[in-house]
Amino acid sequence: QLQLVESGGGLVQAGGSLRLSCAASGSTFSRYTMGWYRQAPGQERDMVALIMGRSKTTYADSVKGRFTISRDNAGNTITLQMNSLKPEDTAVYYCAYHGPGVEYDFWGQGTQVTVSS
Repeated sequence: QLQLVESGGGLVQAGGSLRLSCAASGSTFSRYTMGWYRQAPGQERDMVALIMGRSKTTYADSVKGRFTISRDNAGNTITLQMNSLKPEDTAVYYCAYHGPGVEYDFWGQGTQVTVSS
């Protein structure tokens, strides 16, 4: 069983920065996709950023140019650097691991990010 633990969430003022980390325990493979999703109150969970392998990335338009996803050398940890935060970024952020099929999707417990205006 793969376990994902997010950390780094908190309260920040608009324009500030936060750095989220997701540490995986159990078997992981760096060639598979990992990513960050977020869910605001009353909203569905949306993709924020994905990293495929070690270098190919995809971002939601709403965070492009402000957020950066990265992966460590071992492929067991991903990071989301969030800059120029806006109140609309407020959400619970979830780390995900996407293996070779939907049966190999794993999710972290989430970490709260609150951006004050």
